[in-house]
Amino acid sequence: MKEKLLKKIENKEIEVGVVGLGYVGLPLAVEKAKAGFKTIGFDVQSEKVDLVNKGHNYIGDVVDSDLKKLVEAGMLKATTNFSFVKEVDFIAICVPTPLDKHQQPDISYVKSSTEEIAKYLTRETIVVLESTTYPGTTEELVKTILEKGSGLKCGVDFYLGFSPERVDPGNLIYKTKNTPKVVGGIGKDATEVIAAMYRAVLESDVFEVSSPAIAEMEKILENTYRNINIGLVNELTILCNRMGISIWEVIEAAKSKPYGFQAFYPGPGLGGHCIPLDPYYLSWKAREYGFHTSMIESSMMINDRMPEYCVERAGKILNRFKKALNGSKVLVVGVAYKQDIDDYRESPALEVIDEFVKVNAEVDFYDPWIPQYKRHGMIKKGIPELTGTVIESYDLLVITAAHTNVDYELIQKHAVAVFDTKNVMKNIRNRDNIETL
Repeated sequence: MKEKLLKKIENKEIEVGVVGLGYVGLPLAVEKAKAGFKTIGFDVQSEKVDLVNKGHNYIGDVVDSDLKKLVEAGMLKATTNFSFVKEVDFIAICVPTPLDKHQQPDISYVKSSTEEIAKYLTRETIVVLESTTYPGTTEELVKTILEKGSGLKCGVDFYLGFSPERVDPGNLIYKTKNTPKVVGGIGKDATEVIAAMYRAVLESDVFEVSSPAIAEMEKILENTYRNINIGLVNELTILCNRMGISIWEVIEAAKSKPYGFQAFYPGPGLGGHCIPLDPYYLSWKAREYGFHTSMIESSMMINDRMPEYCVERAGKILNRFKKALNGSKVLVVGVAYKQDIDDYRESPALEVIDEFVKVNAEVDFYDPWIPQYKRHGMIKKGIPELTGTVIESYDLLVITAAHTNVDYELIQKHAVAVFDTKNVMKNIRNRDNIETL
């Protein structure tokens, strides 16, 4: 089976399936198709499927013309019908792995997708999970479901492995095609075949590890490393504010050291599809072994508290103008979780807005990338344009995303007060009405 699949990869005879056409899945499907592999995208949302089949892109990291050309050439199509799984030789599972309301891993999307795949799984198929999850998911959950549902045996009838997604929306340098990949299969043959498949598509290196659990833990380490370091700098930010020291200047000074230091920056909290979530997956799994990840949990507590802390700081700013939070007009600028993207998943700005609502502030938002967002089952619309007159009508503006297409000079000129949690206004000379986190 190994030699047969390696030959099919070499000859571009592999047909690819990608389950989940979101920020991870669609770019992967496009790259597979661009590399010469016919690709089928699977998604339960018919709206996404229809858009793909019309060649209409909805993901920032995908080039619109690439998608359109691939669809028109018959190299890429999408469907909600999982029976087409029996036509593919390689399946990548790229579905969300959020947290539930109890802050515990929600792997229901992985489970339901795997169950659908199992119904139509055929011999000599390669299955790879890319969704970020706790160590053991591939071998304990996915393997069991696939074998039970298909009647096939892993390693004998099909190959299974884990290769964590590495997607950084809005990154101008690293995309799916040129970001190194990690691959861990169940057995050496599976790892070799899966790695060969990715090497046939990507420009980057593929790093092979000995098991799916290693690859799963590696992904958790990547994001927990950032979570802990951001937690450290957020805690120092609170301390520096009490001491009357600028944390931003401290970090710039520390960056002058050419070794042993990597800069992390404070902010109103953590956002995105990985960093705020992955440590919870590891902490949850660790408890199965009677182990508490104390350092990780401490950083999570600090980062989770930052939205509340930002509103407390906002209240102190308003106090200087003899204003209470209750009834004050506040404009939050930027609800995306990072600069220059239209993604607000787990955005701390939304938590900041919720905290303002709790204290009865009148809060609106402006984001040039996001005209509206959905939260708690309701749609909140932003103000359409940032003008001097609009800015002057608010008691306080809170900058929560460092978008480069916002006129910060205009904000400084017309705002009564500005609380800049991202230090995006650092180059503005007149700082009489600006306070940084």
